[in-house]
Amino acid sequence: MTLSKYSFALPTRIEFGEGVVNDAGKEAKALGASKVMLVADKGVIAAGLTEAVEESLKKEGIDYVIYDQIVPNPRDIHCVAGHEFAVKEGVDVLVAVGGGSSMDTAKAIGTLLTHGKTIRDWCGYQLLEREITPLIAIPTTAGTGSEVTPFAVITDTTTHVKLNIFDPKAAAKVALIDPVMLMKLPSHIMASCGVDALTHAVEAYTCTLACPHTDAYALYAIELIRKNLRNAVNEPTIQACTGMMLGSTIAGIAFGYSDVGGVHCIGEALGGRYDTPHGVAMAIFLPAVTEYNIPADLDKHVDIAKAMGVDVTGMKKEDAAMEGVKAMQKLCDDVKIPRMKDLEGIDPDDFEAIAIASEKNVSTPSNPRKITAKEYLEIIRKVYEG
Repeated sequence: MTLSKYSFALPTRIEFGEGVVNDAGKEAKALGASKVMLVADKGVIAAGLTEAVEESLKKEGIDYVIYDQIVPNPRDIHCVAGHEFAVKEGVDVLVAVGGGSSMDTAKAIGTLLTHGKTIRDWCGYQLLEREITPLIAIPTTAGTGSEVTPFAVITDTTTHVKLNIFDPKAAAKVALIDPVMLMKLPSHIMASCGVDALTHAVEAYTCTLACPHTDAYALYAIELIRKNLRNAVNEPTIQACTGMMLGSTIAGIAFGYSDVGGVHCIGEALGGRYDTPHGVAMAIFLPAVTEYNIPADLDKHVDIAKAMGVDVTGMKKEDAAMEGVKAMQKLCDDVKIPRMKDLEGIDPDDFEAIAIASEKNVSTPSNPRKITAKEYLEIIRKVYEG
């Protein structure tokens, strides 16, 4: 094996298992918290998913406030408002409860608390000067992996472009990963978030920045998600939810310390323009982009097919890789991911602009096969017309 030099470190400590959410107060106390800001969207709060965290904080005698101005595809304006609220309240520890939007918003707030200036000033690769305000991340979905990733994706409301704070110093200090949090998740959210996690794993495994450590995480994540997503959507047992929480977190480690590729580049461009839910955008483009990438590394795409449950015995590599793509599409269909044409507001006249925005994405160079706006446009049209 020819291998270039690489480094691998995890700044986030993971606590996994049923009931670990009840340790939030102890973890905040260990971080020296005098006042916590709980970052969660209104839906998560209404569903009662912050109750255990609040009780845990009260038990430890820790004062807290709640910031609930969280939206899908989080906006810079809400991060700024959260920062101002945290300063006013004298917050010294953040606890994010929810999906990627809550966790990314909290990371951005933590960045502003320790660095000042604007969100745009800190978007880029390893620009932070110090660690952000201590953050405890508690996922309520199995998709983004944001509890263990070193970045936050924030939408610039002026340009409608997604910006990325990409720095290990932005990572959560602790991730409390409790599969019980998934038990009441609506099936359509479980489905889109689950395929988002699958996309993370597939792209982490095939991208140009993959390394042996991330490869190992990625392949295991693909297998876990393939085995558990259908059951988690249709019959959310604790076993299925445990498998999905593991798959999502492990996929988060995989892509957080390698990169993603063309699926995310198109999906983020689509989300920036139409506010399409991130997981839905990933699921729509995953099979088509994966098919496009097959010639870049046949062996890795055969590995993906195996992880997707395909018996590749006696198959040519090209055929085996394509069966893997078909298995992805079938999984998307089985969990009822909508087709692109069914999404609200999609306008074919925008496709060229979306393709150009996709090419400009910071992860385009990480796609395993060279891809430009021309190829992005062909893929977008193919998916829309398919």
